[in-house]
Amino acid sequence: MDGGGQGVARRHGAVAEEDPDRRHGDRSGKEGDDDGVDVDEKAPPPRRTSRRVASLDVFRGLTVALMILVDGAGGEWPVIGHAPWNGCNLADFVMPFFLFIVGMAIPLSLKRIPDRGRAVRRVVLRTLKLLFWGILLQGGYSHAPDDLSYGVDMKHVRWCGILQRIALAYLVVAVLEIVTKNAKVQDQSSSGFSIFRMYFSQWIVACCILVIYLSLVYGIYVPDWDFRVSDVKNPNFGKILTVTCGTRGKLSPPCNAVGYIDRKVLGINHMYHRPAWRRHKDCTDDSPHEGPFKTDSPAWCYAPFEPEGLLSSLSAVLSTIIGVHYGHVLVHMKSHTDRLKQWSIMGITLLILGLTLHFSHAIPLNKQLYTFSYICVTAGAAGIVFCMFYFLVDILNLHYPFAPLKWTGMNAMLVYVMAAAGIFEGFLNGWYYEGTNNTLVYWVRKHVFVKVWHSTRVGILLYVLFAQILFWALVAGLLHPCGRDGMWQ
Repeated sequence: MDGGGQGVARRHGAVAEEDPDRRHGDRSGKEGDDDGVDVDEKAPPPRRTSRRVASLDVFRGLTVALMILVDGAGGEWPVIGHAPWNGCNLADFVMPFFLFIVGMAIPLSLKRIPDRGRAVRRVVLRTLKLLFWGILLQGGYSHAPDDLSYGVDMKHVRWCGILQRIALAYLVVAVLEIVTKNAKVQDQSSSGFSIFRMYFSQWIVACCILVIYLSLVYGIYVPDWDFRVSDVKNPNFGKILTVTCGTRGKLSPPCNAVGYIDRKVLGINHMYHRPAWRRHKDCTDDSPHEGPFKTDSPAWCYAPFEPEGLLSSLSAVLSTIIGVHYGHVLVHMKSHTDRLKQWSIMGITLLILGLTLHFSHAIPLNKQLYTFSYICVTAGAAGIVFCMFYFLVDILNLHYPFAPLKWTGMNAMLVYVMAAAGIFEGFLNGWYYEGTNNTLVYWVRKHVFVKVWHSTRVGILLYVLFAQILFWALVAGLLHPCGRDGMWQ
């Protein structure tokens, strides 16, 4: 997510996630290539070159591709889009995958920066860059790709968003890593659960975050609240509707503490105005597709809700902390077998725990609230997916089949801004003939994909896969010699 193309992507994320023991001959610790981890069972001879952990680039590229797929085809394919409330669809794995990747990269990027002051400055600078791009792209200023206008009323700026949440998690966890890491253990090999003991203080912080989150979610009293309908297309536009709550400990759409805190702190005008719950079965007969509201739909269906809000972003930090543990394993363990064993055990354990909490109706899977069961399931899935990529790419050296994903991952900020945020399509749509619906983008989508397959759903899906994901993967491939790490660490 970095808007100025290759140069901006490189300036934002010049971090090399490398295998720590690949740099035995180079201890200069230059900021551009921070770390090094052995991807071989036996350490290679001393050498001046370094090698990235290619599987992490591939995983990042996959996650960016999923985001593009979700944004482009989620409306036609509900299984791809976000779950209306409880549950977990494909789109609901994107955010925690990003946070996991950010966490995993933190120990690698900070390993060769012994000066804490320099490391903190670097973390703060990257956090500010993420906040800037997040507010610019998701705060309401950019209306791309369909609306050719730009600008936002400051009374309605959306302060939270994807990049803002990543920025918060990165700042908290990176500073935690800087404060708690012990220089004496940075180059020691570890096995088993000794890594947990080595970074025990980080897990204490994680437990404190979880306790605070659960205490607020289940302890805060949520009173009745009202709001003014701001959607000009809604027949209730301008009316003030009241939502009845008067309860505590509920995880329902209208009466949860997550939304209550956001309304009080952010203000309802600064929240997301098209939440996924608009597709809830209580709101529309077309659920899980988006459609016209029922005539007797409850008032909360028309209300804003912030899916990247304050309290849910606090619990989202846990996804990044889990990713940091995977990074610690990569730094301290030297054999493929030990690494895969540690990662797999933790991933499967988290997955089972999260599914148990959900299906026992103790804590439902819910991306909007970022519940504990959701953290466990998505972090566990991220760990298992990364294990697969690590085995295929870094052990079996199957680089060529995953090259497009690797290129995307190494230029991820550029691809996110141009494709997922719709900036490139918005630029193309600015060159239209007679009407704004007669542009190159619309023509290609309609005549090359939809009409050929005689299906809007299939045509849009193929358009996103080929004209967006594959196209930008090839562009990223052209930038491959310059790509370092396009996004989020």
